[in-house]
Amino acid sequence: MSLALASDNRLPATPITPAEQSLRVDLAAAYRLAARQGWDDLIYTHITARVPGEDGAFLINPFGLRFDEITASSLVKINIHGQIYGDADVEVNAIGFRIHATVHAARHAAHCVMHLHNVNAIAVSAQLDGLLPISQHAMRFYKQIGYHDYEGLSLTEPEGQRMLKSLADYPALLLRNHGSLVCGRTVAEAYVLMDTLDKACAIQLKAQAGGATLVMPPPEVLAHTARQLVSDDVPEGEREWPALLRLLDQRMPGFRD
Repeated sequence: MSLALASDNRLPATPITPAEQSLRVDLAAAYRLAARQGWDDLIYTHITARVPGEDGAFLINPFGLRFDEITASSLVKINIHGQIYGDADVEVNAIGFRIHATVHAARHAAHCVMHLHNVNAIAVSAQLDGLLPISQHAMRFYKQIGYHDYEGLSLTEPEGQRMLKSLADYPALLLRNHGSLVCGRTVAEAYVLMDTLDKACAIQLKAQAGGATLVMPPPEVLAHTARQLVSDDVPEGEREWPALLRLLDQRMPGFRD
C-alpha cells in the first residue's frame, strides 16, 4: 500500500486569486497553531480548506512537512479526484486525502475540515460512552457529535460512506481508536471547534483520573446550555481569529510566506 498519491496525476497550475491567497494564510496559520498546541503527529494528519470559486478543489499540506513548517505557499492544491495542480515535486498523503476528499464532496458547507490524532481525543474515542457532558466545553457538542468505529488504516469507499453516515450533519466526529474530525464554515471556526473539543476531552480525562463520581447536569440544562453556546450572532472563531494571528506573528512568524 502506497502512502502517497501517484505523482503523475497532475493538472496545470491555476492562478492564485486574492481570495485563495487569504485562505492560504489562514490555513497555514491553523497548521502552525495546531503545532503550537501539540496536536501534530510527526508528518501525519491534515487540515484542508475548499478553494473559493473552484469546484472540487481544496488545499492540503504536502506529505513530508511538519505542521510548524507549513507556509501559505507550500500548501498543495488538489481536487476530490486526487489530481494535484501544478508540476512542483510534492506528494500528498493518500490516506489523509481520501478522508478529506470524502467529507468535502459530501458536506458542501464544510469549507474547512480538520482531522487530527490529538491524544486527548483518541483517549476519549476509545471510551465506550465517548464524550461526557461534564464541562461547558463538552456541552458545546451535546447531541452534536458522531462516532465512527475503527475499520483499519486505509479508508475504502464503502467505509467512507459509513463515516459520512456517522458524521451526519454534526460539526464533530470522534473516530474510535483513531482521532478527531471537525467541520467548519471557515478555517477559524474549524480551529475553535477543535480547540473546544480537545479541551473537553482533556477535562474529562482529568476528572476521571480523580476517581470520584462525576457530576452531570440534567438533560434540560445540557440542552439549554448547548443552545446558548451556539446562539451568538457572530460565527465561532470570528472574534478569536485576529488575536490568534497576532499571536503567531509574534511567536511563529513566517506562516504568511
